[in-house]
Amino acid sequence: MSTQGPYLAEIAHLMGDPARANMLQALMDGRALTAKELAWLAGVAPQTASGHLSRLMQGGLVTVAAQGRHRYYRLAGPEVAAVLEGLMVLSGQQGLGRRLPSRVGEELSEARTCYDHFAGRLGIGIHDALMAGGHLAVSEGGYAPTRSGEAIFAALGIEAAEGGRSRRAGLRPCLDWSERRPHLAGRLAAALACRCFEMGWVRRRKDSRAVLVTEEGRAALEVALPGFRCEPAEPVSLPVRVREPAPV
Repeated sequence: MSTQGPYLAEIAHLMGDPARANMLQALMDGRALTAKELAWLAGVAPQTASGHLSRLMQGGLVTVAAQGRHRYYRLAGPEVAAVLEGLMVLSGQQGLGRRLPSRVGEELSEARTCYDHFAGRLGIGIHDALMAGGHLAVSEGGYAPTRSGEAIFAALGIEAAEGGRSRRAGLRPCLDWSERRPHLAGRLAAALACRCFEMGWVRRRKDSRAVLVTEEGRAALEVALPGFRCEPAEPVSLPVRVREPAPV
């Protein structure tokens, strides 16, 4: 058996433990959390959580930063978040395991953070509005803003041109696990999410990856992104079989 190449089995094993998987999923909103918070979210004792976090750090899946007496953990980068999002898509197709409560599931499906960008119907609405308006063009490895797209980002105070030494893609499709359609990921998608939080157009919900689009934010996005919609999907109408009356 060859021992060359990436340590796929080791990474899969790290993600496959239920407690570690819960921790990684909790960090998918892009924020840093303490070991105590992650222990509570994973449903394990603080000492057990410390052991799990140590293994995740050794595997390069999370990083830690000290601030005062506290140590804050976060995902190691957007590449880790992309892998987790892909696994969520696969797990949703299997139909196995526990399901989120319906209220929480609906909130996550409506609008949530996927690491540092928007997902759910909010993220898909942004993606579809930009694509339908001709503001994005398909390019190698993702999307590139057209001239009108650059103008839209500029009006929002976002520089579309790549700057600095960042090698991260400006925009790329990220398959949404709840809607099975792509939302936008990448440097510009993260900048757009940051701008929405700064303006108060989108607010975080407590103890959840779900976010809330304010009425002001919905109106602002509809102006900034013509054609933008963030609404529940239309219910599918199934044919109704009418039972004919029995013969007399």
